[in-house]
Amino acid sequence: MDRLSGRWPLPVRCIPPALVLAGVLFDAFTPIDYHGGPLLAAACVTAGATLSFRSTVVLAAVALGAMVGLTIQHQSFGHALGFAEIANVLLAGLLGLGVNRLIARYGRSLATVRTVAEAAQRAILPTPPERMGPLDIAVRYRAAQSEARIGGDVYAVEDTPYGVRLLIADVRGKGLGAVAAVSVVLGAFREAAEWAPDLPELAGRLEHALIREGARRSGEDQSEGFTTALVAEFSADCRTLRLLNRGHPAPYLLVGATVVALNAAEPDLPLGMGGLDGRRSVPDVHPLPPGGSLLLVTDGVTEARDGAGAFYDPAVQLAGRGPFHGPSGVIDALVGDVEEWTGGSGTDDMAVLAVTYHSP
Repeated sequence: MDRLSGRWPLPVRCIPPALVLAGVLFDAFTPIDYHGGPLLAAACVTAGATLSFRSTVVLAAVALGAMVGLTIQHQSFGHALGFAEIANVLLAGLLGLGVNRLIARYGRSLATVRTVAEAAQRAILPTPPERMGPLDIAVRYRAAQSEARIGGDVYAVEDTPYGVRLLIADVRGKGLGAVAAVSVVLGAFREAAEWAPDLPELAGRLEHALIREGARRSGEDQSEGFTTALVAEFSADCRTLRLLNRGHPAPYLLVGATVVALNAAEPDLPLGMGGLDGRRSVPDVHPLPPGGSLLLVTDGVTEARDGAGAFYDPAVQLAGRGPFHGPSGVIDALVGDVEEWTGGSGTDDMAVLAVTYHSP
């Protein structure tokens, strides 16, 4: 990766030449018994980790030339001490070049893995259209395993004969281990959303798909697999919103500067655990005023903690900050606030889906 230096900010890339300068000045202005060779050697190794291959070669050559000049100045060139100092810098330069090649090789491998992971994520979780009728749509996703780019949170938007239907869910586990369950939930939702006449039937089909998939597994994944999910449905004119919550964090309705949590009137069990209770809840119905935004999140948002261990509450933290400029504005404000709340140390998958209704 000859463009390795582009990965580091300028202050970091200035460290190797600064070490060379410091080594020369230290050697020139200190007594004869003190040498700047260690700083020159450190500059060569540091260059290998922070600069491109070509820049590392140049810096190593400069450091070696500086060391030769210093030995001549101190009249040690041609003696054992002078040869030892020159050999030390030469060895450090070769070591720096080796470090540079090693980092470049693993950097290329990591770039390939990330490219494949991003392609897999786009295939599993494609970005929904930005607009469906009078609805503007935006999503944001962050996996707990940032190198993998894939996690256990799910979102989907489908335009169906029954209206626009949304899904946001969180399968048990996170990272690559949850991808299989994610694909099952998404596949079942995309199929059932077209045919299920109501939300309870839609949720039932999702649960059936998860139970069938769980039966093929063994151990803990078979006995303890579950998925929290929230399915939403907009009426044909998008003025009415129906919500069915299966153990998922409540969504939020944002109108102007107000933020209201739409808690379920009858809380229900997560998908995969419905057999523990034969009673199923009915959807909650809410009016959706023009300009109102529906915000759906996973527990990566609601369980985010600050330094004191307090949980993040969107209804409290976003109140008074509106009106927001469409769903993207809502998500930008939320994600930025969560990052500030946690200090950038979030450890869970996080998915955010926002929809804004604009009156025709």
